[in-house]
Amino acid sequence: MAESMKTNSGALILPAQTSSSNAPVADIHGIKPPVEIASVWLWIWLGVACVALAVGAYLWWRWSRKKQTLVKLAPVIPPHKRAKEQLTRALDFIHEPYRFCSAVSDTLREYLEERFDLHAPDRTTEEFLAELGTSMVLDAAQKARLETFLNQCDLVKFARAEPVETELRALHSAAVSLIEETEPLAATPAADLPSKP
Repeated sequence: MAESMKTNSGALILPAQTSSSNAPVADIHGIKPPVEIASVWLWIWLGVACVALAVGAYLWWRWSRKKQTLVKLAPVIPPHKRAKEQLTRALDFIHEPYRFCSAVSDTLREYLEERFDLHAPDRTTEEFLAELGTSMVLDAAQKARLETFLNQCDLVKFARAEPVETELRALHSAAVSLIEETEPLAATPAADLPSKP
């Protein structure tokens, strides 16, 4: 029976120990614990989140570019032109003295603040005129006309005076003329300049 069993005992070759010490060679390691494989749903949700972030970033980028384009296209209207347009619209209230005087007075105050950096809208007439007295942006005649204009508007706004239409139109004309006197001079084109002899 022992003769019928053949073995190949010479096939197992062990490497020779190269170290001089008698320490055994540690070539066999313990069994590693199983590796946990993430769920397929986790990868799907991560993919969806990445796509959503990319789409959101793209939409935000498009929106910000569109907003910048709109800002660039918006025309800048100078304060004197805007004030004249508001004064023209104020004529719609010529038969309502309180509303008319409020619109005309507010328009002129806002114009003076934008044009000369005077703090007109947020001050009382007395405070504004006191600040204007120390300023050199208007001459004495313009300051006097402005004081008369503001006092007449205050009589309508706070004392409920009822001026007639001709008086209201005179207030409107005074506001328009003050804006026209103080608006910046337009640059003269080079073609219009007289040539030197």
